[in-house]
Amino acid sequence: MRFPPSPHIIEKRINNRIWAKEVRLIDESGNQLGIVSIQQALRMAQESGLDLVEVAEKARPPVCRIMDYGKYQYRETKSGKRKAKSAKTKNVLIRLTTSKHDLAIKASNVNKFLKKGHKVRVEIQLRGREKAHYDLAQEKLQEFVRQIQEQIKIDQVIKKSGRGLDIIICRE
Repeated sequence: MRFPPSPHIIEKRINNRIWAKEVRLIDESGNQLGIVSIQQALRMAQESGLDLVEVAEKARPPVCRIMDYGKYQYRETKSGKRKAKSAKTKNVLIRLTTSKHDLAIKASNVNKFLKKGHKVRVEIQLRGREKAHYDLAQEKLQEFVRQIQEQIKIDQVIKKSGRGLDIIICRE
């Protein structure tokens, strides 16, 4: 049973799967060897114990590189995971009735998130009759943002959300 390829692995044409008659060849150290026939390029790759990989199929003639394809796939999967991890948004929820001590603790958590490079979405949630006091909620949210000790940049200004107000901040 064959499993489908990982979405992070980019399928390239390698070795005998390259269709072109001539290719622009780059060796394993990055030197351009010019335009050579596909048979000569395959022979050079086999002699060095590596694979011939088509890196730019739309170019005329296509660009091929002599490299270890397994290592190339491994590096691509690692870089794809690293890129996906960097952009996270953390959520912090406060209420109109949240005490000053609890706000200080939440502000210290926001500082930790910002130091790690995350964006932070601070939401003040309003329930029932509290929804008539958007002005108080806005003041409370501004007070909370002032408690944050990191140098911050407001990514999204205070706006109404589903049950209250929210703001998105990040580190400068």
